[in-house]
Formats: sequence, structure tokens, C-alpha cells
Amino acid sequence: MSEDASAMRQSMIPARLRGIDPAVAIAFGCIILLLLGGSLYSRNFLSPDYLLQQLKVASFLGVIATGMMMVILLGQIDLSVPWVVTAGAMMACAATAYGSAGSAFAIPFGILCGAAIGAFNGAAVAYLRIPSMIITLATNAVVQGLMVVYTGGFSPQDSATAAMRFIATGYIIPAVPNGVLVWLVIGVLAIFLLTRTTFGRSLYAIGNRERAAYLSGIDTRRITLLAFVISGALSALAGVLLAGYASKASQSMGDAYLLPSIAAVVLGGTHVLGGKGSYLGTIAGVILITLLQSILSVMQIEEAGRQLIYGTVIVFMLLLYGRQKLE
Repeated sequence: MSEDASAMRQSMIPARLRGIDPAVAIAFGCIILLLLGGSLYSRNFLSPDYLLQQLKVASFLGVIATGMMMVILLGQIDLSVPWVVTAGAMMACAATAYGSAGSAFAIPFGILCGAAIGAFNGAAVAYLRIPSMIITLATNAVVQGLMVVYTGGFSPQDSATAAMRFIATGYIIPAVPNGVLVWLVIGVLAIFLLTRTTFGRSLYAIGNRERAAYLSGIDTRRITLLAFVISGALSALAGVLLAGYASKASQSMGDAYLLPSIAAVVLGGTHVLGGKGSYLGTIAGVILITLLQSILSVMQIEEAGRQLIYGTVIVFMLLLYGRQKLE
């Protein structure tokens, strides 16, 4: 009888809804509740201009979370995000000191620096078998030291290039910030990688059981290395965008993105131990985190109260979905 009842309940659910991850559905439900709740405190909360501004802010986090998702799908973690973001921004701005040629290569140079840091992390995890939590935390400290030495302990004097400012704050399509378009392009590429390529399938396989993936013929070390390279490159790209948004780089500009990037991925239903998750969930998690920060600001809650509410929500969601068993 129980099986019949279960089958009956399944038949009552529309086919398009049966495959939706409950975590993703709940995340989108929370987004709707936050929008409705925010509108009670401010009439402008649901205005197109305000929502586009929030989407623009979310795009920076979304770029970082894309790379973080690749690593988490492996069952790993990247704690070097804060200073990879900062290093990408600083190195891109530093290139402007070398004239027009330096300005032309500022953006790719910043991204390349992030990719190099990611390659170091990936090589240490994949080939030296150092736990990702340890090596990425150490790398973050090393990069922090290098950037402090570079700046002499002060904010760097180099400014963002016109191209960096245009990509971060300009408009190719009227009313749609370029930062959002950058996230859209990266999101489309991420979905393609995760769903249509051997690389994406390998990420899930390694996250489910690395040894089994290796025995099936997957080059687990190469895939792990590539995932960390992507994470580093995207973190640096986010740093470039942030530098363009602020017109300059600053120390510790990436510190605010470590926990939110991890939380956005996990709140969207990606298993914290790897092997399960969808990019749609990551999108929902990024928007949820951004709206939560915004509504706490609109409500004029003091910083201590914001941190309490923000942390409580994240811990609650992590307890619900962070360590669910893979089906």
C-alpha cells in the first residue's frame, strides 16, 4: 500500500517538477519570501532599478561561486579565494603602470595570476595529496604576504583601466549592467561544462568516489588540477570586476566573499562532500545570499544583528542540506 500511495503522489506532481532538487526549490522559495518581506520595509525594494542593482552586486559573487562549485563538486574546498580575488585586482591594476601595452593586457594578466595560484593549489592537492583545506589556507596566507610586500602595507596607487571600469559598470545592452552579462556568459559556459562534457561528468564521478572514478579510466589528477585552475581564474576575474567597480584595487577586498561563495554553493543544493549539485542551485544560492544582505541593510539592523541573522540562516541551511546522503 505504501508503494502504491507513493506512486499515486508522484503521478499528481507535474513531470517538470519531479526532477527539481528540493534544496533548489526551497532556495527559490526563500528568494520570493525575501522579496516580499523587503517590500514591506521599502517600496523601492521591488523596483526594476533596485533589483538590477542587486543583480549587479550578485554578479561578483556569482563569478566566484562558479569556480567554488567546481571545487566543491570534487569534495574539495578552496580557502584561498579572498586573496586570489585581491591579487587578481592588484595585478591587473599594476599592469597599468607599463603604459598602453600594460593597460591592454591588464585584464588577462590579472586572470592569469589567479589561474597560476589555482594551478599551484590543484597540483598540491592532486599530485602531492595535500588536503585542500590546508594547502589553500596556506596559499591564501602566502599570497596575502606577497601583496602586502608589493604594496608596502598601503593601498596600491594604481587605478583600474577604462576597460575594467566598462566591463564592471558599463552597459552594452541598455539597462543591463555588463557585470551581469559577464556572469551570464560564465554561467552558460559552466552549465555546458557540467552537463555536456567529459570534464563535467568527471567532476561528479570523482566527488562520488574518487577511487572508482580512477579505476574507470578518469585522469582524476588532471581533472582536480583543472578545477582549481578554473576556481583561481574566476576568483581573479571577480577581483578585476571589483577593481573596475571601485576604480581601484584595495587590500582585503576579497575577504567578504569567502563564506558567501561557499554558502551560496551549498545553499543551492551542492553536496558539501562532492558528487551532487546543479548550477541552477548555485544561481539561487547567490541571489539568496545577496538579497539577505540587502534586506538586512534596508531594515537598518546593526552590524552585530546582521551577522547574527546571516550566520543563523547559513548554519540552518547547511544543517538541512550540507551533509545529506547521496541518493
